[in-house]
Amino acid sequence: MNDLLKLRGSLSSQQSIILTIIGVIILLGLWSLLAHVKSEVRVTQIDRENLKIEDRMYYDNDSILFDNEIALTQKTDTELLKYGLKKKRVYAVLPSPLSVLKSFKELHTQDFLIINSLQSVKLNLLGYVVAIGISIPLGFVLGLIPLFRGLFSRIFDSFRFIPLTAVTGIFVVWFGLGNEMKVSFLAFGIIVYLVPVVVQRIDEVKDVYLKTVFTLGATDWQTIKSVYFPAVISKLSDDIRVLTAISWTYITIAEMLNRSGGIGELIWIARRQSRIDKAFAVLIVIVLIGIVQDRIFLWMDRTFFSYKYMERSTHK
Repeated sequence: MNDLLKLRGSLSSQQSIILTIIGVIILLGLWSLLAHVKSEVRVTQIDRENLKIEDRMYYDNDSILFDNEIALTQKTDTELLKYGLKKKRVYAVLPSPLSVLKSFKELHTQDFLIINSLQSVKLNLLGYVVAIGISIPLGFVLGLIPLFRGLFSRIFDSFRFIPLTAVTGIFVVWFGLGNEMKVSFLAFGIIVYLVPVVVQRIDEVKDVYLKTVFTLGATDWQTIKSVYFPAVISKLSDDIRVLTAISWTYITIAEMLNRSGGIGELIWIARRQSRIDKAFAVLIVIVLIGIVQDRIFLWMDRTFFSYKYMERSTHK
């Protein structure tokens, strides 16, 4: 137990799994408790066509039902049934975990959750391909050539302060409302962060490597190919993993602009329907997709840059 509270202590794989499961259980318990506290008991109508005329006063008139709702909540279920009414716990502020779980069936059958999720993943990957294809060459030019660094480096750094939600209208004017706009918007959101990171990674390359290749008589191109490129890309892979999480914010914003499918549209529909349980379910889907993406990126990182993990294990 003391090891679990030790500063910067390490956990075994078994301990990590067990603690993760316990953490999920605690989180679900707190979620259920808070949802119950924030919920309200409402009186609603049920389908009772055989009610007597004198008992239909609440069934046929919503305003009378609303005005007398507090008094009706004090009645028993049997008394309410006489008027074609029943009590129902409503989670208007925070849905319960069970209601979120049940909403997945509706999302799958009526809102085509899988198809929309795959479309968002496709746009996300396309945006990343475009952003990486632009950011790496541009970052190397700014980071390696003093002329271009002086001209444009500070300008690119300032782009990070642009609120991306404010430029959605500009991208709509430039590219319309189709997928081209969404991919371009996502790519722009990644580029403004990734280009300065590439420049920073170039500055972090150790002088000992540069002096070694200089001693061996390497040309500028050979130095870039054998020193700068491997050193920068190996570190940049971690930065790209971090930006993967942020990119889902941008793609959902872009997909909310028009109803052409995707996760963002599902969130927009849930908001319009006041279905907060469906909105939570879609957010859980985004989290699960993000976890899978992160694992894939980590696997690729371990495959192509395995020496990084060998160095980390050696330093432990």
